[in-house]
Amino acid sequence: MVYPTTLQEVQEGLLLYVPDPGSVKTVYEQLLEKDPNIAFPFWAKIWSSAIALSCFLQTEPEWVRGKRVLELGAGIGLPSFSVAKQAAEMIISDHASEAVALIAKNIQYQGLTNAQARRIDWNHFPAAIVADTVLLSDVNYAPDQFAALLKLIRKLLDRGTVIILATPQRITASPFAEALQPFIKRSFLQAVPDKEQEMDIRILILDPGY
Repeated sequence: MVYPTTLQEVQEGLLLYVPDPGSVKTVYEQLLEKDPNIAFPFWAKIWSSAIALSCFLQTEPEWVRGKRVLELGAGIGLPSFSVAKQAAEMIISDHASEAVALIAKNIQYQGLTNAQARRIDWNHFPAAIVADTVLLSDVNYAPDQFAALLKLIRKLLDRGTVIILATPQRITASPFAEALQPFIKRSFLQAVPDKEQEMDIRILILDPGY
């Protein structure tokens, strides 16, 4: 692992290896000197949307219980790990190889036999992957990726997949959210503690039959 990790209790009773916050920036700056084009590891932090999605799934586990579940752009994968033991099958994926390596490490640490780490780029989604439920957490932040992500979402919905998306309220993401309107079965705000205040995260449940 390029980024040093520490074992932390990320939720009550859930221990995961996560990148050491104090080391990420330092290591990234060292890597940047060698390769000016290296991407910042946004995956290396547990974001508020992941916490919100995890809380929702723990409240309503029927969305994953006994199902084939896929998380795309998972980063550390908190939502998946928080409910992995209830799923029939779990694929926790990211496009960053370093994130996938950490996911695999945590799958092994948790002793999960029903989960696997996969490197998946949603621009080139593997046709062989079938999921009952797909989890998306704070993935709609780059407008240049909206078209590809919307295309994949529509394809998954056509296959009968339920999609659960957690996202902060971003003005730049408004066109993305508007494109999903025909498929939204439920939409509500989940409050997440953020430093000294609360942050509202929008949870969208997209249903192919809605």
